[in-house]
Amino acid sequence: MYAAVVHSFDAPPRFDTIDTPRPDGEHEILVDVLAAGLHPRVRSDADGTHYTSGGVLPLVPGIDAVGRTPQGELLYFVAPDTALGTMAEQAVVDRRRAITLPAGADPVAVAAAMNPGMSSWVALRRRVTLEPGARVLILGATGNSGQLAVQIAKHLGAAHVVAAGRDPERLDLLPGLGADETVSLLGDPEKVADQLGRSAGDADVVIDYLWGPVAEHAMPALLAARPERAKPLAWIQIGSMAGAEITLPSYLLRAANLQIMGSGQGSVTTAGIVAELPSLATEIASGTLAVDPLALPLSGVERAWSTPTAPGQRIVLTPAD
Repeated sequence: MYAAVVHSFDAPPRFDTIDTPRPDGEHEILVDVLAAGLHPRVRSDADGTHYTSGGVLPLVPGIDAVGRTPQGELLYFVAPDTALGTMAEQAVVDRRRAITLPAGADPVAVAAAMNPGMSSWVALRRRVTLEPGARVLILGATGNSGQLAVQIAKHLGAAHVVAAGRDPERLDLLPGLGADETVSLLGDPEKVADQLGRSAGDADVVIDYLWGPVAEHAMPALLAARPERAKPLAWIQIGSMAGAEITLPSYLLRAANLQIMGSGQGSVTTAGIVAELPSLATEIASGTLAVDPLALPLSGVERAWSTPTAPGQRIVLTPAD
């Protein structure tokens, strides 16, 4: 069968042929892949930089997809942890890591939105209890995951969402997606941190896709601006687009009720993640969450790897085209 194949971590995948995988075990089936999202995690797998990378080559990238069973059932599935991902004409699905999609669901829209939406959906449903009327700060809100996080936080009951990001064009889109306030992360780090403190000092939850210097400056600024420091602040670390490390002064953990946690593969069980997928898929399929996919053929995977996208777009590879 045809697939996107990574032969070197220094080059994009190539459209190539590989042996068709075979199901192995009572829970596995072979499906025709209809759409697979080109997510940041997929890129980091393909260049060997993701923390779960085993360094195995060749590999087929792709961590999730929408596929059709031989019986015509439409599934969204998360790929098994092997070197055979989802960017191929066919893929093996473990039914324990798959859900049946609602009738009429758009495979391309679901493939575009499930992965970026899953990060905040799982974080706000599995890592914390988001109380009705909560106040949420999203660091990295101008990325695809961050844009969906704005919508998801509001959908799950947040009363006030502060969206912070670097891209001015994308930042301008966020009030239309539910952000009550936006903060630009461009400029002097201390001034940016002060603005974050003024805008989100009373936050209950921080969804952090950035980490690095942004988080390092933001934490003390938010805690210093906090009207009641004993009020819990759940800082959920999801991504590290601004840096993999921070310096964390110990006094911050004593001077305020700061609760730092992660949300991702390992901090939430696979079963826990899969349990959240049906409700998220329903919101995507119904149009509750705005999605802007850019469908490109799998045969053009090398071009797709460097294709620019408009604000809010997510590339989806479609093997059938």
